Amino acid sequence: MQQNYDYIIAGGGSAGATLAAKLAEKSDASVLLIEGGGSGKSLFTEMPAGNGFIFGNPSYDWMFESIPQKGLNGNKIYYPRGKGLGGSSLLNGMIYIRGNPIDFDRWRQKGLNGWSYEDVLPYFLKSENNELGKNEFHNDEGPISVTNKKIDLKMLEEFQNAAEEFGIPRTNDFNKGDNFGVGYFQFTTTRQKLLKLRCSAAKGYLNPVKKRSNLKIIVNAHVQKINFLKRKAISVNFYDNGKLKTIKANKEILLSAGSIGSPHILQVSGIGDPKKLKPHGISIVHELVGVGKNLQDHLMFRPVYKVKNLKSLNGKINSLFGNLLIGLEYIFNQSGPMTMGASQVCGFLKSDVSRATPNLQFHVQPISTDILGATKMHDFDGITPTIANIRPTSRGEINITSNDSRDNPKIKMNYLSTQDDRNVAAKSLKIVRKIMLETETFKKYQPEEYRPGTHITDDEELVQAGSEHTQTIFHPVGTCKMGQGDDAVVDEKLKVKGLENLRVIDASVMPNITSGNTNAPTIMIAEKASDMILSQ
Repeated sequence: MQQNYDYIIAGGGSAGATLAAKLAEKSDASVLLIEGGGSGKSLFTEMPAGNGFIFGNPSYDWMFESIPQKGLNGNKIYYPRGKGLGGSSLLNGMIYIRGNPIDFDRWRQKGLNGWSYEDVLPYFLKSENNELGKNEFHNDEGPISVTNKKIDLKMLEEFQNAAEEFGIPRTNDFNKGDNFGVGYFQFTTTRQKLLKLRCSAAKGYLNPVKKRSNLKIIVNAHVQKINFLKRKAISVNFYDNGKLKTIKANKEILLSAGSIGSPHILQVSGIGDPKKLKPHGISIVHELVGVGKNLQDHLMFRPVYKVKNLKSLNGKINSLFGNLLIGLEYIFNQSGPMTMGASQVCGFLKSDVSRATPNLQFHVQPISTDILGATKMHDFDGITPTIANIRPTSRGEINITSNDSRDNPKIKMNYLSTQDDRNVAAKSLKIVRKIMLETETFKKYQPEEYRPGTHITDDEELVQAGSEHTQTIFHPVGTCKMGQGDDAVVDEKLKVKGLENLRVIDASVMPNITSGNTNAPTIMIAEKASDMILSQ
């Protein structure tokens, strides 16, 4: 292996894979991609619904865990992150949502030139190959395959009917501007004639270019730190088969290790808040107090409702014969539960009339269980209309626990730490209750609120009870904030402030979380970053 490359990319996830492919394809520059996990290839990373077999597997999951969360009754949150080429696009729910145009316009209003919705839409279009075809909002020539739902289930149709009855209009496209409505998700799965497969960032971007002579990919190589000559980033230390190696960068080092990994590497490298770094014996290269701060995520409440004479997938999933039928439907018809993750129906709505645009999102699951991915389905027909505040005001942080990047950082999510977030949570659970118990659509199925339970009416008690069964939707962002203030880590060109030859390019740069699932925006950021780098 050569001793220097023009560009060194740390992290081969959704952003890193996209970035490596674009830089290698669009230039003659030498590109090195360093990924801490393996190739990411397995039956379960290929099979759309295989992520349930990956969670908790150290070969594909970094298996992070938060510290106890005060806002969640002291409970910890298990935090899976993808490990391998493709990163979290190897194990996510494959949901294709860009967010609301106002998200990006707000970034622009913070003084971030080039980040308005008008500015970023072309990069969303570049990335997608959408089954809806080419129009002003979609493209059908990009590397990431986006497909429509391949499941028909009366329970899902009835939820949409009930939502319509409540006042939420139907839609077949959440990515054409105004996302208010209810309908089926689109998914990042392939449209090939044989088996429908997951379309990760590695499959869409890296695979077509991985044999280029100017691209080198190293897997199972854990980045330890970035080295500096004064304020200039010059090389990367990483572990390769247990041996510490150093590679020099001729032009730039591009950090794409995600919202947990990127601030972690910066901190170990001496970039951050001296008060947090010096106790671990780290020499300060550059003081940036915002590194690791501004952590945002979407917290998902999971109320469960029993219904009668309306079939969920609980029975099929709990049955060996049912699982066989699910498998056969996937193999022979390219349809059914195996073609996608647990959530099929989406809804965007407002918690109250004071909101300018939707601030809540449904992920409706035709199943019910105590802990998703960890316990059996219930022995009744149940539906889980999960609901999340997609514009939370709570902020957490990431902090190192040692001077070794192989030691997991401390993850403090700070969920529900603001009164506004708790108010929105209570309102959201009451909206779900109205849709499930008060609409004529569901009344005929004798619905029963299994949890949290209709005996809980007080807002604070409702939030407390609901918090016992919350889960993250795995959307951490913001820990290397893009901005202009003292708390910002990178500028609008994604360059680390006060340093040379170093950028952060992943979801950690988002100043505010997008209104929905974050994989598509992360890929967009990398697409845009590649143009920034090559045009300078």
